[in-house]
Amino acid sequence: MSDLLPLFPLPNVVLFPNVFLPLHIFEPRYRAMVADALESDRMIGMVLLKAGWEHEYDRQPPVYPIGCSSVITHVERLDDGRFNIVLRGVERFRILTEDHERSYRRAMIESLADRALGGDDRAALRRQRSRLEVLLAPAIDRELGHARSDENPPSSDPMIPSGMSDEELVNALAQYLDLEPIEKQALLERNCLRSRAESLVELLEMKLMLARTPRASHVAH
Repeated sequence: MSDLLPLFPLPNVVLFPNVFLPLHIFEPRYRAMVADALESDRMIGMVLLKAGWEHEYDRQPPVYPIGCSSVITHVERLDDGRFNIVLRGVERFRILTEDHERSYRRAMIESLADRALGGDDRAALRRQRSRLEVLLAPAIDRELGHARSDENPPSSDPMIPSGMSDEELVNALAQYLDLEPIEKQALLERNCLRSRAESLVELLEMKLMLARTPRASHVAH
């Protein structure tokens, strides 16, 4: 990785390690960023903009200090200078200082490796994975139900692919589930996979409880 990591701040995207992210690049400064990255190590750092970014978006609005570095795995250069790219998350990082010499932001960073997991952590992860399957099964079943018919009965396959590693599963769910950006940022900032999985389960359980509360209140009246 270069000494200075290009930063791509967005208001609604949080990237996680080993998860893919397709992006359409159209702003001139970020076209330049992608072009420079392609000529260098293909690395870009994704960071989340803090609330209030709209007032100074064209300058350097505040971002959360912890983001995720990524590598450009696929690129389509369009005739008008725009890009379609796919990023793969690499590792978490913390911004130390920023450099503003170019049209886009760059930063000196420190890598934030997840804490290594022990045997107790692995056992806890298996429990959290089982809980995630229980929490997500109804939502996935509703989605599949739209495509079911008498000729296409429900599958007996597990809702979550068993071939996915714990890291792939937890990080993919953290990125792709319909969560608020700040909630995803909080998950990214967890310092190990076990903690991230536990926080994700707690978050989904809370959302499920809140979703049920209005109906229960309505029935009571």
